[in-house]
Amino acid sequence: MHVLFVCTGNVCRSVIAERLARALAAEYGLRDLTAESAGTRALVGFGVEPLAAQTITGLGGDAGDFRARRVKPEMLARADLILAMSEQIRDELATHAPDAAARIFTLPQAYRIAKVTGARTVAELDSARNDLALVGRENIPDPVGLSAAKYCAAGDHIAETLVPLLLALHIHAEHGLDRRGADERGRPRLVVLPGGRADATRPPNSVRIDRHA
Repeated sequence: MHVLFVCTGNVCRSVIAERLARALAAEYGLRDLTAESAGTRALVGFGVEPLAAQTITGLGGDAGDFRARRVKPEMLARADLILAMSEQIRDELATHAPDAAARIFTLPQAYRIAKVTGARTVAELDSARNDLALVGRENIPDPVGLSAAKYCAAGDHIAETLVPLLLALHIHAEHGLDRRGADERGRPRLVVLPGGRADATRPPNSVRIDRHA
């Protein structure tokens, strides 16, 4: 599965998500998971914003060898899943690329749909997107120009939604997790999307990873 992350400048939120996805793929042996990022108004050629780079490193990713790019139609066409950092960006992408609209979500939106409905494919995410009542806005706030704490908060928000979402989608993919990321029965060492309909007793926002792999 190839995932495209899109924000505005492509020097902060979308890069954090891209590099976290790559780190996740490496850690769990998800060989078919690839990721890239771009911006609707990208600071083309710029590297990762310094505080964003620190956030990426703190999440276990690699912030090096990056240059910002503007989102292009061919990027949208080749992506299996497109995760925008805000509703405005999502809607802008869907307007300009209607053929890709079924694959475009905000990251928190895709996470919420999978968590509540049990959707485990992009097609199922799309089918269920209009079935749920919207509670609040589903954006990753842009920390550019703000404090280091705001960058950490954005990174945590991205990690808390992206990690369980990608692993949930890959549990049912053709290429499963390898033994480094699975238990003796081949199940991923992760409690995926807790707090949904199948787990009403767990706190709604908890995400737990078993680090004893």
